[in-house]
Amino acid sequence: MVDYLRLLRCFSFTASRDWLFRQSFANAGLRSVTTNLSHNNSTASTTTMHCWIPKSPNRSKPNLLLVHGFGANAMWQYNEHLRSFTNRYNVYVPDLLFFGHSSTSEPNRTESFQARCLMRLMEAHGVERMNLVGISYGGFVGYSLAAQFPEKVEKLVLCCAGVCLEEKDMEDGLFKVPNLEEASEILIPQTPEKLKELIRFSFVKPIRGVPSFFLWDFIDVMCSEFVEEKRDLIKSILRDRRVSDLPKIKQKTLIIWGEEDQIFPVELGYRLKRYIGENAEMVVIKKAGHAVNLEKPKEFLKHLKSFLI
Repeated sequence: MVDYLRLLRCFSFTASRDWLFRQSFANAGLRSVTTNLSHNNSTASTTTMHCWIPKSPNRSKPNLLLVHGFGANAMWQYNEHLRSFTNRYNVYVPDLLFFGHSSTSEPNRTESFQARCLMRLMEAHGVERMNLVGISYGGFVGYSLAAQFPEKVEKLVLCCAGVCLEEKDMEDGLFKVPNLEEASEILIPQTPEKLKELIRFSFVKPIRGVPSFFLWDFIDVMCSEFVEEKRDLIKSILRDRRVSDLPKIKQKTLIIWGEEDQIFPVELGYRLKRYIGENAEMVVIKKAGHAVNLEKPKEFLKHLKSFLI
């Protein structure tokens, strides 16, 4: 297996595509920066976060923070939409903790901790106020950031983010998977079979017949690091979760959902809209699943622009 993985790295389609995305982000006027967020650069606990930031931020323009979910890294999730916003916004695209080049030695795995670290990262880059788009897990973090720092977030977009789920939803059969362990194995795939399951769960019309070579390649590049830490992130989302404990937010919020989402069913979107109340509007995109940003990119972008711009 070790020799096989070495061969993959020499001829990696995923790594090559990742390189192209890096060039695309650079050509869009962003640069890659890693920031040490440890208090006084302490060695006792270390937290570093990577982010794509504007090469020359224009302080007269508003700021836009694009937060990724599980799966491929942030570049893969936002590349198609990036250039639609760089002229109007200072755009920031971070790696959340345990994704890409971000990590921490702290034991906290909650989305509220992720949100606090993300806020510290934005403050380190001189960002005082922002609009925020969060996809899936990124929406959990974005909601928490908006709740903890209401004066910092102007508008919020939550895409297929099951923020209003409860621990009992798993027992009640709301999800396609029977338990959290199975969900973790699919969301952090370590075999081609599990990656195929993730693709089937994420898309209404999934790509079929992908050779195992390409699947192993994707797993090696995108899913092989911080596996246990990511599983802990998933467990933390569901543990003792109740809607009644969820803080209210007052920001104008757009909720976008794929009508046929099999990871976070659309009922969770309606539940979230009811919970936020009159400050929320919801758009359901037909013939789209959980990866609505990739499956229906033009429609997704149309709603983003209409709300933000």
